[in-house]
Amino acid sequence: MKLTLLFLFLTPAFSFAQSEKMGDREAREFRTLAENKAQSIETLATDFVQQKHMTFLSQPIETSGEMLFQTPDNLLWKYTQPYVYSIVFSNNKVHINNDGDRSTIDVGNNKTFEKINQLIIGSVSGNLFDDASFEIAMYKSKQYNMAVLIPKTTIKQYISKLELYFSKEDFTVEEVKLIEPSGDFTHIKFKNKKTNISLDPNTFTNK
Repeated sequence: MKLTLLFLFLTPAFSFAQSEKMGDREAREFRTLAENKAQSIETLATDFVQQKHMTFLSQPIETSGEMLFQTPDNLLWKYTQPYVYSIVFSNNKVHINNDGDRSTIDVGNNKTFEKINQLIIGSVSGNLFDDASFEIAMYKSKQYNMAVLIPKTTIKQYISKLELYFSKEDFTVEEVKLIEPSGDFTHIKFKNKKTNISLDPNTFTNK
């Protein structure tokens, strides 16, 4: 299974020069607040704008659409611009609907991609801090609280670093930056977030 299938859909980030590392006590307090918020979220609906930065392209590939999440592991990325395309993560399977052309990939048979699947879901919900698979550092700026996760397991072949940018108001994830070993990265910004709303039961069937 090609990595592109999982990360092309995840297709200028905030500078850490303007941030400072949190002290131990401050980091613990922030983690507690973020974890409590993540655990309180049953559903999440948000619009997103995504930029895929690749070293061989002069401009990033920009896409946009809607993301829907429902605990414990249902996640829909619905792209509406510049094309119509949707991906559903559910029960360790990836369901792809490319303008009516449907396919399904079972990632549960591959532990590495199963971990990547969990990573994507955790990135959206902000529920990654108890994961022993990462080295985690906390930073703060005027605009965000940030968590920087460095993989320690086999997924580091595909992801060298994950940056999560949290709102200082409600402690939900506002931006995700996923950096690959090549230096290519995906930067996603969420907007118009709504939590714990009712979702259509057919949302995650990808029909």
